[in-house]
Amino acid sequence: MRRILFFFGIVALVAGCSQTVSSPPLAQAEEGSAKSSVSSGECPQSRKTPKAPGHLLKKKNPQTSPAAVRDGKELYHKTSKPFTCETCHGVKGDGLGDPDFESNPPARNFTCKATMEPLSDGQLFWVIKRGSPTTSMPGFGGNLSDDDIWKLVAYLRTFAK
Repeated sequence: MRRILFFFGIVALVAGCSQTVSSPPLAQAEEGSAKSSVSSGECPQSRKTPKAPGHLLKKKNPQTSPAAVRDGKELYHKTSKPFTCETCHGVKGDGLGDPDFESNPPARNFTCKATMEPLSDGQLFWVIKRGSPTTSMPGFGGNLSDDDIWKLVAYLRTFAK
């Protein structure tokens, strides 16, 4: 009986985790072009990422002041642990980080409006905190406070302006 309950529990868990957020497909790029290039990074980037829980998905960033953006920049380029965001996402946020670091799919290109605009602040927060299991993106929730993650989200938003 325990095995049957365990089996159905696993099935229910897997079914409940199947929601995803899709970035816009290539056909929806700016002005109908199939693909454009921003800072040499792929734009837009099509991928499926696990969807943040509803309460978080709709959450707006509480850290949007100029000071928060400055702190986010410091975290992105210098102080986040175990490595900086710049390592994978590049100095310019274009997804072209350290060439010795291979990522499949490529790291997110934050300079691409077509990719970034549909992603809510809460979705970005959730991915930074928990990671993205279908990519090389680890979770930083064990190393960064929620306030620091929101500051990173504020800084990431500056790349696609």
